[in-house]
Amino acid sequence: MELKNDLFLRAHRGEPIERYPVWLMRQAGRILPEYRAVRSKLSGFKELVETPEYAAEVTIQPVDLLDVDAAIIFSDILVVPEAMGLPYEMIEHKGPWFEKTIRSEEQLNLLDQNINVEERLAYVLEALKITKRELNGRVPLIGFAGAPWTIFCYMVEGRGSKTFSESRKLLYTNPVLAHELLSRITDVTIQYLKSQLVAGADALQLFDSWAGILGKEQYTEFGLKYIAKIVDSLSEAPLTVFSKGAIASLQDLAHLNCTTLGLDWNMSISETRQLVGESKTLQGNLDPCVLYGSDVVIEKETIKLLNSFESRRHIVNLGHGVYPDIDPKKVKVFIKTVKNYEI
Repeated sequence: MELKNDLFLRAHRGEPIERYPVWLMRQAGRILPEYRAVRSKLSGFKELVETPEYAAEVTIQPVDLLDVDAAIIFSDILVVPEAMGLPYEMIEHKGPWFEKTIRSEEQLNLLDQNINVEERLAYVLEALKITKRELNGRVPLIGFAGAPWTIFCYMVEGRGSKTFSESRKLLYTNPVLAHELLSRITDVTIQYLKSQLVAGADALQLFDSWAGILGKEQYTEFGLKYIAKIVDSLSEAPLTVFSKGAIASLQDLAHLNCTTLGLDWNMSISETRQLVGESKTLQGNLDPCVLYGSDVVIEKETIKLLNSFESRRHIVNLGHGVYPDIDPKKVKVFIKTVKNYEI
């Protein structure tokens, strides 16, 4: 199906664009009253993720309501550990919780091996197919997964954490076990992302939310090594790697075989551009808190961001997901400012 708006994909590939494409991480979510209306019909977040028709509906909402240049499938990074045999719950106002964790060889043996990823994550793939059909070529559809290190953190901790000390402890006390778990996560993630492409995803994004809690050497060994394996296995696809907080590793990230690097709001666009030259597209990186400001402040900060680009190889986004209490009208000011900017 031919895309009516392929700006996002052209920017990925470094092709000519008439303006910068714009979308937001977490655009399909709590900022929209229409999302909350769909969510209220269900028992909770997980049921929404696991019901393809509803997941597709909330994926498309930002395209209709915010006028973004790409849709990202509504799902969760933790569907991967669940597919591996480690189920989770999403507790309101507290976040994810795993009854079992992986901190020993015995616990590692609890995980299923040689799983059928397409079968276990069929609900995500079905949501992609429905979304692709309903979008009818309006904008590209992004699939995604969590990077192995971030998934590892949740499987070891069993919940969110300020320090992820159990995960980091394992790197020192049992690195063999850590590498085995990371390898298994990586293999499943590769299969999962390939299946998303078959199901209709036009591009992919890898989220390494907890990259910044590791030092440079450890992130090289326990983070980037596995990201590199994933992107090398998916070199045919437009793919963004978003390693939040991995400022010390920017030079290594620049050498990954991906089309685009996502930058958080603390990362320098000019420094990263010097590292990657014209070989990669950059994505980001407005501070999400700018969207709490007045319309004038949002316009000023967005134009300042746009003026800082030293290349047209850029996809405009926030430096993190949009926060749930931000007014959708403020998001529209941001998007309109990007779309009205002449390049």
